[in-house]
Amino acid sequence: MASENFYDVTCYHAGNPYEDIGSVINSIIADIKSRQTVPDLNGGGKPGAVIYIPPGDYRLVTQVVIDVSYLKIAGSGHGFTSSSIRFNTPADELAQWREVWPGGSRIRVDISPEATDGEAAGAAFYVKRTGNPRISSVEFADFCIDGLHFIDDGSGQNDAENTYKNGKTGIYVGSANDSFRITGMGLIYLEHGVTVHDADALAIDNNFIAECGNCIELKGMGQASRIANNFVGAGYRGHSIYAENYGGILVSSNNVFPRGASSIYFSGVVRSSITGNRFHSFYPGMLVFAANSCENLVSSNHFLRDREPWAPMQKYDNGLDDLFGLLHIDGSNNSFIANHISETIDTQYIKPLGVKPVIVHVVAGNGNYIANNHIVATTEMSHINDAANSACFSTQVGALLSTNNLKTLEVTAVLVQRGSVRNTVLDSGSDDQVEMDRTMNAFRGTPVPRQ
Repeated sequence: MASENFYDVTCYHAGNPYEDIGSVINSIIADIKSRQTVPDLNGGGKPGAVIYIPPGDYRLVTQVVIDVSYLKIAGSGHGFTSSSIRFNTPADELAQWREVWPGGSRIRVDISPEATDGEAAGAAFYVKRTGNPRISSVEFADFCIDGLHFIDDGSGQNDAENTYKNGKTGIYVGSANDSFRITGMGLIYLEHGVTVHDADALAIDNNFIAECGNCIELKGMGQASRIANNFVGAGYRGHSIYAENYGGILVSSNNVFPRGASSIYFSGVVRSSITGNRFHSFYPGMLVFAANSCENLVSSNHFLRDREPWAPMQKYDNGLDDLFGLLHIDGSNNSFIANHISETIDTQYIKPLGVKPVIVHVVAGNGNYIANNHIVATTEMSHINDAANSACFSTQVGALLSTNNLKTLEVTAVLVQRGSVRNTVLDSGSDDQVEMDRTMNAFRGTPVPRQ
């Protein structure tokens, strides 16, 4: 027997999901609310529903507004494929491609918000409810949200499709929430992929969120949330993973792609863990702790910084120089233990020219523990094909796999600014690679083998 709480958007009696899936889903939510009116009926009352999106392309003109708990919106495939490669591929090559757009259960976001409308106006899915209890157990699973195109930012310096600007957001949660899940999703070409305010027990797992201006943003305040097993990659202006005023976040087993202004940015985040991730960046500022982020654990991660090898994107960067640090720390009592940190870059691309790049930079805070980190810094002359039509995949993988003819690059492994005291630096750089006031901080250098 079919459940009255299961809806297929292609079978619903109101609207056309291929022309405007937003209005169809809003109509379904209205039907759920009209049928589920009693808070407590025989120990139940409002079970919620599942809205199913079969594989296909669906235009979204009307923003979906979700104000009910226990709602799952699910498809049958995240459908992610690179739009950045497509938009930077010559037309004669593109004509030979087998497919050119994301697929699966794909929602094409076709709303055009004005800047004055507020940050939620451009969201495909807007979740918000006031009153008690907090809205709970809303789930998004296994479909694609495609922002379609970026737009000219007015600077006159960028190709429109590489600006990472269009005012669009995939999922925007604007009120306090509990036990939300975002799993198996594909989000692409959105200025903001997922933005969640005031989350408790949020799970963002096993998604492909890339080629967005910002990918995952936790705002307001929150606790006890998890970001795990995702493929993530923001643009040069935004953050791949961002959180502010949160406690108890688990960030683990993510593969973070290299073009984000930061791989991970914590502002006022405390007592959280970043473990077992692979971070790759083309710029300094891979990991930033800002606004006194305290008592966090950063352990067993692999950090890699090198230069953008693909010609169409080489003119962009995040505006930071190599004295900023790959890991930039403002906070106290954080632990950085057993990370592998690689920097491979030709000296001609170091900014300012001739400086020693800083790897771990403690700019403020006390009592940080930096121990047993393996820092590998190398340089080689570039042998990259800079032709505009060089293949993105082969160019990037070739650069990543290149380990021949490397020479040691002089770096400052750890820099602790004066005024930051009671920090401990152990086996994370040799005696001449660590700069700190050793009367106010503890230090043990990494032994240097005899020549």
